Amino acid sequence: MNAEQSYLKLLEVLRQRKTAGEVFELSGLAMGGSWIAERLASDLGLPHYGVINVAFHRDDYAEKGMTAIRTAKTMSTHLPYEVSGTHLILIDDVLLTGRTVRAALNELFDFGRPAKVELMVLADRENRELPIAADFAGEKVQVPDQQLLVLDRGLDGKFTFQLEDRV
Repeated sequence: MNAEQSYLKLLEVLRQRKTAGEVFELSGLAMGGSWIAERLASDLGLPHYGVINVAFHRDDYAEKGMTAIRTAKTMSTHLPYEVSGTHLILIDDVLLTGRTVRAALNELFDFGRPAKVELMVLADRENRELPIAADFAGEKVQVPDQQLLVLDRGLDGKFTFQLEDRV
């Protein structure tokens, strides 16, 4: 699992689309997806990127409680563009069940109706509970169910994945 190599794949796909004249906006899912969107926007020379916090649309909100509220306060949804009619690319670090993406779509539609939404992820764990698929994944990975794949951003801005045991 090489997060930096996966990032470079995402960057190349978006660079080709931009060169071909495609117009799109980027929005990263808080936290890891927003780090990726921030770096992609910088590397592509885009003027901005959005952040989507899914805390209040999660189907496990009751379980997450104060953790969800703290996350929402530290990185709230911020979309510096008009959502309605926009071609939007959602960026996330890891796609597993699809529930976080579902929550992100709910949050997104609170701000308008995009013309098109695509999903790009660094890693696809291929274990869906909902009918959601990435339009592009940097890599497909196999991780034991009892472990989490966590994105880390180094001081140099480069990405790595860490495996952590579920608590």
